[in-house]
Parts: sequence; C-alpha cells; structure tokens
Amino acid sequence: MAHLTWIKNPLAILADNATGGIVIKDQEIVELLRAGASPTVDPADRLTVFDASSHVVLPGLINVHHHFYQTLTRACPVAINKPLFPWLKSLYPLWAELDGDMMRQASTLALAESMLSGCTTASDHHYLFPKALPDAIDIQVAQAKMLGVRVHLTRGSMSLGVDQGGLPPQSTVQDEDVILDDSERLINLYHDPNSGAMVQIALAPCSPFSVSTDLMKSSALLARKFGVRLHTHLAETHDETDFCLSMFGRRPVDYLEDVGWLAGDVWLAHGIHFNDEEISRLGKAGVGIAHCPSSNMILSSGIARTLELERAGSPIGLGVDGSASNDGSNMIQEVRQALLLQRLRYKASEITHHSAFRWATEGSARCLGRTDIGKLEVGKQADLALFKLDEPRFSGSGDPLAALILCGAHQVDALMIAGDWRVQQGEIPDLDMAELMHHHHQLGLKLQAGSA
Repeated sequence: MAHLTWIKNPLAILADNATGGIVIKDQEIVELLRAGASPTVDPADRLTVFDASSHVVLPGLINVHHHFYQTLTRACPVAINKPLFPWLKSLYPLWAELDGDMMRQASTLALAESMLSGCTTASDHHYLFPKALPDAIDIQVAQAKMLGVRVHLTRGSMSLGVDQGGLPPQSTVQDEDVILDDSERLINLYHDPNSGAMVQIALAPCSPFSVSTDLMKSSALLARKFGVRLHTHLAETHDETDFCLSMFGRRPVDYLEDVGWLAGDVWLAHGIHFNDEEISRLGKAGVGIAHCPSSNMILSSGIARTLELERAGSPIGLGVDGSASNDGSNMIQEVRQALLLQRLRYKASEITHHSAFRWATEGSARCLGRTDIGKLEVGKQADLALFKLDEPRFSGSGDPLAALILCGAHQVDALMIAGDWRVQQGEIPDLDMAELMHHHHQLGLKLQAGSA
C-alpha cells in the first residue's frame, strides 16, 4: 500500500497545468492535476488530502550562498557602514574565536530561519576553522539532519594570510595539506551523489584574496576526482579586481581560468564586476552565479548583470549571503530584493516576478548541478513552500503569485521537504525556537564582546 498526499486546489501555484494541485508519493511528485481533476489512486493506496485553497504553492526555494556562522554577528557595531574589505578586517578577529557550540547554534538558527521563509535547500560556504572549531562541517551536517532540511555544504578554506599578502589574519588560515585532507574526508563521509540527496559536499576556497593559486588548482583536481562541485567568491568589489591585478597581474576571470575553474561544475558568489567579454566566457563555460542582492546593497558592492549573464549561458541563482551582511536568512525576502535591485538596472518588463522566482528555484538548482529539485514537475523531489495571504500586507492584492513578492511575504505556513512536512502552521515541529534564540543570542553577544 502506497501513501499519497494530494495538495488540492491551491489558490495559486508556480507550475503549468496544475490548478487542481499536485500528488506526492513518498518523496516525489507523481501527478499534476488540471482544474476539476482527481488523483489516479489504486484502491489499495491511502490518500491524504491537504486543502490548499488558501495557499500559494511554490517549489521549495533554494539558497545557493550563505554563511551560517555570521548569524552571531548581525548588526555588529565594528562592521556597520563599511564596504567589503574594511568590513572583513573588522570581523575576522571576532570570527577567529568561533567554537563548536557557537557553530551548532548559528547553523541551527540560520537553517530554521531559512526554512520558515520557504527554503528547502540551503548551501553554506564555511571557510573558518580556528583551533576550537576543526569539525564545523560535521556540526552542520548533524543540525541539517535534525531539522530535515536539504543542504549543500561547502568545505571552504583560507590559506593566504596577511603574512603572505592576503587579507585574513594568520590566526584564521590553515595549512593547505590539512585543508585538502579534510576536504577528502568530508566527501567520503557525507557526499551523496544520488537523486534526492539530502547532503552534498562541495569544495570552496574562500576567494582570490584569501587562498593561494596552488590551493585553487589542487581543490579543482580533488573536486573533479570525486565528482563534486566548486564554489568561491569572485568579482564582488572593485577592490578585489585591484587585488587580483596587483597580486596575480590578472583580472578575476582570467585568474579563474588560469587555475582551471572556468567550467560548468563551478558556481560563484556575487559575480558583479564582469565586462562584456568576461560575461561571454563565463556563459560559454556554464559557470553559475549566486546573486546576493541584500548583501550587495548593504556593502555597496554593486549590481550584478544578471540578464546578460543568463543570456550568455550562466545559470543565475539566489543567495542570502552572510547574516552579517544581509542581516537575515530570509529567502522569500531575498526574492523580493532581487526583483527590486535588478529593476534599477533593467526595465520592469524585463525583470518580472517570474524572473525572480526562476532564479530562486530553477536557476539555483542549476547552480548546484541538481536536476531533481527546483520545479514542480512529475519525477521531481516533493519540496514545496506554501504561503498564506492572510496578513494586512496582502489585503487588496489581485495576483496571488505576484503578491508574494510585491507585498513582501516573509514566512511560510507549511513547508514540505522530500515528502515530509517540516513546517506546519508556521512552526518547525519539535524545535524550541525560544530556547534556540536565547542561547544563540547570548553566544552572539559573547562573540561580539571581543570588539568592545
């Protein structure tokens, strides 16, 4: 006997020919229903009906760039009102004091906050491994499994400290052999290459200004040996371009090609400052871009050229980036920010609410190399975000899908991941949010006290 769930007659749904809803069996979508249709059910099957007549149904949102640990340093006084490089220099000494409990609470809170905003898959870029935190990725895996959320965890790294001409302090960098050995350990231990995977690992040297050329090359060789993806920050600010010209005599995209990263198994965070020729090369190679609008605005970094990149062939996904440069982990709000920021570069008719939804779902899935998530289609994973329009902000709205973005949705009513309900009536079952927030906040204050 199979157990099926019918998400019946949604108020609106981001899928074609599915106004009658969708049918889920185990962890996959098995049927899309037109208006008035009923599921195809074997007499031996058990069917549960979820009345979605007051819900807007989206594919689960996919966050392709985050820094969970930064939830501990939101609105940190020493870093407010600064661009990227001074911002980083202000925060690195604080982050160097991270420990296991801090990582555990930060990861749990960031994931919970993301889930409550409609996120079913989250990618975190963690590159800080001080002596008190050698097992950061192991901690993240455990917390993601506890919450039942899908994750792409990237084993980040920093090896180029100030003594070698890099930006990070020496206390935050690691030996490159240690980095590569741990990267291989994590891949062997946690990476699931199969469809429906709940945990995947990628390798993610932090940036050109914090790792050596050798580490970039070695990471690419190791990733391709095991068939995992590559991720890094690139072309976020003009300061980074100047650094690459000074350090390597090359612009960031030229450097990327030199180290073997101009390829379709790579996605980049930010990707703001590319010229036309570089966009063409990136698109031809199929390099993905994680657009992070809120962070780009807060740090005054610039506006990514999303449409040119997309037209050239680069997948565009969305990321909330770090909660110290956002300063939140809310994915549906990031979709709205993407729409608004991109309309400062392009015409309103070119950047629609469908464009923003596409980046947060299909585009993000392509950045992660996933074909099993990102759309509500037969055979895809049953990852769904269900929103209600019962708050004052939605009163008077006509188009329910557009209203989610234009009126500023911020929390789901229900969230399904791999066929299981992980948020119900706006809450995560079995998670004491008040206790989590209290413990997390106290640790944040403790960490930030180092800047006093």
